[in-house]
Amino acid sequence: MANLTITIDDELLRRARVRALEQDTSVNSLLRDYLEAYAGAGSTWRQAADSILRLAARTHAGRGNRRWTRDELHER
Repeated sequence: MANLTITIDDELLRRARVRALEQDTSVNSLLRDYLEAYAGAGSTWRQAADSILRLAARTHAGRGNRRWTRDELHER
């Protein structure tokens, strides 16, 4: 993976960091997502999957100590 260096106004970066923090993300992540969309690098399903994974990472929900068997997961 490559690194990218850009030059922007200090105040703009400060405001972007504050806004990204409010959205529980980073400026780096926002720029990466934007460039992927701009370049058309990600397909629709990949963007949807990434979005779901980002949301899941922010939640406090979980399965606890519970382990399911294959039969329980496929029970109808």
